[in-house]
Amino acid sequence: MALPTFFFERVTADILQQMEGVLALSEQLGRQHLTPDARACLDALVESAAGARRMLSRALDLRAVFENGLTLAVEPAPLRPLMDELQARWRDRAAQAQVTLLISYDGDPEAVALGDARRLAQVFDGLIGEALASVSRGAVEVTLRVRPFEQGLLVEGLVRGPLDVAWRTQDLEAQIRSVDGRFGLEAALGMMIARQVLEAMGAELAQTVHAGGAETTAFTLRMPNYVPVPVPAGRAAERAAHILVVDDNATNRMVAQTLVEMFHCTSEEVHDGVEAVEAARSGRFDLILMDIKMPRMDGVTAARTIRAMDGRPGQTPIIAITANADPDDALAYLAAGMNGVVEKPMKPEHLLAALQQALQTPEGDLGAAAVAA
Repeated sequence: MALPTFFFERVTADILQQMEGVLALSEQLGRQHLTPDARACLDALVESAAGARRMLSRALDLRAVFENGLTLAVEPAPLRPLMDELQARWRDRAAQAQVTLLISYDGDPEAVALGDARRLAQVFDGLIGEALASVSRGAVEVTLRVRPFEQGLLVEGLVRGPLDVAWRTQDLEAQIRSVDGRFGLEAALGMMIARQVLEAMGAELAQTVHAGGAETTAFTLRMPNYVPVPVPAGRAAERAAHILVVDDNATNRMVAQTLVEMFHCTSEEVHDGVEAVEAARSGRFDLILMDIKMPRMDGVTAARTIRAMDGRPGQTPIIAITANADPDDALAYLAAGMNGVVEKPMKPEHLLAALQQALQTPEGDLGAAAVAA
């Protein structure tokens, strides 16, 4: 009889807790006066415990990926700090392997992408781990290049070292069976996760073999460029934009508010067009995200009603959020006085572009914004 899933979850959770305890006690012991031999033993103990924790965490992550699929968070991701963190995380392990690890960043130091920084770091962790497991001397060079690309960033990762291409191209079962003294289990797990992350991000590994047996492994991603949403003209510069989310579906409201908060804006929610009209009368909102199909009053009727208001309430930018965003529908929404359209399910970069354009529109100018669909 197969053991239930919760059994493995309980066992692995307890092992992780025990490893945390070993590392905590080792840290306390490290503060004591130790002989050089004792210090060397302690360092080896710490590395072994940390390695066991990393392997178990990666195995659990990989299991979750294969059982439930890989999810990518979308949030502002500063790219230069990511490489600084890699340098700090791998410096000591590279020194223990007697390998020179050179990590560099080539691009705008202030560049911030919209994406999953943790997953991107996992790709580099997999490539660096495999490189260190493959080389017995010399250097491993790691570079992140960032260049502007249309509305976003072209992000290229490169790792130069003696990597084993044949091992990497095997299927999952073959990879596990091929693990030996040269390719440790930790490196194998890290590389498996890296491949899954790149696949989810729509990228692949490419290898270039150089004279002398060295090889450069590279991947290229096109990531949206994160730009903070501006505060509308005439508002206090220190205040974030305040947005009204209008949708009759609770899940849709939660998603919209999560994205709005990710862009450093504040929000309130209402459930239909009638409530939207009443909320808009207060004039306290900088922008309205308006669902189209709602009970009592639909989004188009609500937008027309708001546009008929005097003063600031009637000038509030309105963006339609809808699954019906073909050109004819979009023109109808714009004709009703809306400033833009974002198609459901909302992509963060599309919502961000619509917010930026609508909030940069001068007060009183209700011209149609470009459709973001």
